[in-house]
Amino acid sequence: MNYPVWNVFFGSGLLIAMVAILHVFVSHFAVGGGLFLVLTERKARRDKDLPLLGWLKSHTKFFVLATVVWGAVSGVGIWLTIGLINPTATSNLIHAFVWGWAIEWVFFFLEITAALLYFYGWDKLDPRLHQWYGWIYFISAYASLLIINGILTFMLTSGKWVENHQFWTGFFNPTYLPATAFRTLIAMALAGVYALITASRQKDTALKTRIVRWSVRWIVPSLLLLPAAGWWYIHQIPTDLWASARGPMPTATHFALLAVALFASAFALSLVAAIKPARLHIAFSLVVALVALGAMGSFEFVREAIRKPYVIGNYLYANSLYSTGTSGDAGFNVDAVSQVGVLQSAHWVETRQITSDNKAEAGREIFVLECSSCHTPDNYRGLSQFLTRRNWTHDRTSAIISALDLLHNGVMPPFAGTDAERDALATYLDTVHPVKENGAVDGQTVFDRNCSVCHRFKSGEAIFPGLPDDSKAAADLLKDMPAIFPRMPDLKLTDDERIALVQWIAARRHATANTGGR
Repeated sequence: MNYPVWNVFFGSGLLIAMVAILHVFVSHFAVGGGLFLVLTERKARRDKDLPLLGWLKSHTKFFVLATVVWGAVSGVGIWLTIGLINPTATSNLIHAFVWGWAIEWVFFFLEITAALLYFYGWDKLDPRLHQWYGWIYFISAYASLLIINGILTFMLTSGKWVENHQFWTGFFNPTYLPATAFRTLIAMALAGVYALITASRQKDTALKTRIVRWSVRWIVPSLLLLPAAGWWYIHQIPTDLWASARGPMPTATHFALLAVALFASAFALSLVAAIKPARLHIAFSLVVALVALGAMGSFEFVREAIRKPYVIGNYLYANSLYSTGTSGDAGFNVDAVSQVGVLQSAHWVETRQITSDNKAEAGREIFVLECSSCHTPDNYRGLSQFLTRRNWTHDRTSAIISALDLLHNGVMPPFAGTDAERDALATYLDTVHPVKENGAVDGQTVFDRNCSVCHRFKSGEAIFPGLPDDSKAAADLLKDMPAIFPRMPDLKLTDDERIALVQWIAARRHATANTGGR
């Protein structure tokens, strides 16, 4: 909160995702494609295959345009977007890994220089020297991947870095090695996927057949090994993180299934291309590339969904709020901000004092500070649909905000601010959704609207075991929910809602007992 934040109306996180996915789709090709170039050249020179060398020369031009031009531009685009949208997180990453970034930039310089020398060296350099430039390029590109991967995985599983803030502790974090294996396999597969695009333009059917079959040999083995790397990756993610990602907000599960389906589709399409390689059309090769892009994007969404809402592990969220006081910036941890208020702590707000006239505007500023890194009012992860579906009154919205970190199996971070700021945020949220009359009350609706954000039932589980079986006693107990559990929101259900809820719970208990917990 010591930086102004660029608030994008359709979703700040979505903008970063759009730029980042397009970048990583090309940057992984830059790694695998570098190895593809040098090994294909070696193969062509060994076999004295002049047509293959001719194609590889033209493929190198495509490679340089895609990686050096688009890769560099989109890489700058990532720095621009994360710097404007998450300036504190960007600052943290720079300060925590300053020497890592410096080394990566040296490798990037070598990568660009070697790529250009390799491209312009065709027919001008000795073949052995030309291939050495190719090896220098690949080694530099892969070194860049190894360094960037350490920082990306740190953001997901920062591990003991939160305690000691040591470079190597954060870099070699629990998911570093499995993510390295996973990304390496993707890079090798994309080398073949991109090669299919230029291969499809060949008129010489014999040459096209050789190129397609050689390209598929990069795709198929890589995708066959990918599930093992993915299994290793998932099993290094802390159990609570993975469980919350698969809970009531199953974004990670949905995109994981989509990624599996798309990677399998890319595998199948590659086999189809290998069956009749001479007939490969540019449209088919572009379909393979688009499927691979969707698979890559889905994987990145899985990683982000598991990590969110924290920008760095269980450490930094909402751009500037630290989960504990160990950050070195004690003024912006949850406890400190809750004492003095988020509007008093933030440096870039127009409203400092909340009055009856500016309550909604103050709430909007609090929303931008604490919620906009994941939510929008009406668009990506829009709260208007969520709140309209639950039809919460102002008091219930305010009560739920007080226990945000209990919502959705612990996915949400805690609200940081005073009671007045919590009320102001609820006032702003009142403006983004209409509150309707409840009408007839039934127990399941009461549960879905008020309880399901924290509680879920599975077959055979006890239904609210803390509530007495006697309906009147249970309804009376629900008058004061914090008495049941201190962190439970004080929802103040009406008499009709409480009666309907306990009757529904009793019916569920009866049904569970009759089925023997099955």
